[in-house]
Amino acid sequence: MPFFSVIIPLYNKESHIKDTLNSIIKQNFKDFEIIIINDGSTDGSLEAAKLVSDNRIKIYSQNNSGASSARNLGIKKAIGNYIALMDGDDIWYPNHLQEFHNSISKFPDAGLFCNAYDIKLSKSQIVKASYSIRKREIPHIIDDYFLASTIRSLGWTSAIAFSKNDFYNIGEFKPKITSGQDLDFLIRFALKKTVIFNPKTTCYYDKTVANSLSKENHQESKRILFNSFQQEEKLNKSLNIYLNLNRYSLAIQCKLAKNKTTFAKLYPEIDKKLLNFKQKILLEMPSNILMLTKKFHLFLITKGIYISSFK
Repeated sequence: MPFFSVIIPLYNKESHIKDTLNSIIKQNFKDFEIIIINDGSTDGSLEAAKLVSDNRIKIYSQNNSGASSARNLGIKKAIGNYIALMDGDDIWYPNHLQEFHNSISKFPDAGLFCNAYDIKLSKSQIVKASYSIRKREIPHIIDDYFLASTIRSLGWTSAIAFSKNDFYNIGEFKPKITSGQDLDFLIRFALKKTVIFNPKTTCYYDKTVANSLSKENHQESKRILFNSFQQEEKLNKSLNIYLNLNRYSLAIQCKLAKNKTTFAKLYPEIDKKLLNFKQKILLEMPSNILMLTKKFHLFLITKGIYISSFK
C-alpha cells in the first residue's frame, strides 16, 4: 500500500501532461501511486500520458464529466492512505511529497496539509505566492485559514494533501459546480478540520495556461457558490472577509469579460468597506479603462514587475 495516491484529472493537456508526470516521478519521496482519470480528452492527452513509463501509473478513462467527477473517481480507486491532488498542467519540485510527509509525521491528527507554492506569470517569471501569515520556517498549525488566505489562498489544488478518510468525512467534490469546485472543497475542509501549512515551496501553478473560466456560466456558478456559505459567513467573520475578496475578484473578471449580467448581481453583494483603496478604484473603474489597466499590468509582468491589488 503506497503512502500517497496522486490523483490527476486529465482533460486536453497534451502539451503539458508529460512534464507534469515527470515532475511527480522525480520526487525524492518514492512511496506513491499515480492515478490518471482521462476525462474524455479530445486531443492527444491520453496518448501522451501513456508514453511516460512508470509502473506506479494507473490510467482510467471516463466520458467527459468534469474535474470534480474525475477526482472523485480517482480517489475512489486510490489505495494510499493520503491523497495528493495534481492538475495536468502544473509542476512539482522534487521535495513536494517529502514535505507533505514531514507535515503529516509532525501533525498526524490534522486534516488538510498545504505546501507553499510559486506562481508562473510568464515564460520567464515565477514569483512566490504571498499569504497573510507570519513567516515561519517549519510546518505549523494555521489558526485562521480564511484570514491567512486574503492575499493568496493558502490551499491550492496541486499543493494540498489529506487522508482518504477525511475526504469522505468532509464530502466529495461537487460535480454540479462548474467553476470553483476546489474553492468549495477547501472552504468545507477549513471549516471542519485542522489546517497545517508548510512554508517550504514545493511546486508551481502555471497561470499562463489558457482556460475557459471567463465564460459567463462559470462566473455565475462561482457567484452562486460564494452565496452558498451565507449562513457560515454570519458566524465566521474571517470567512465573510475571505468570500468578500473572492466576490471582488470575480467582479473584476466579469468586467473584463463584459459579463454585465453577473456583475450587476455581484456588485451589491460586495461589502465595499472591506476592500482596500486599490480594490475600490478598480471595482468602480469603467470596463474599457480597466481593460487598458489589465494590459499594462500584463506588460509590467513581462518586465519582471508584479503588482497585486490584494496588498
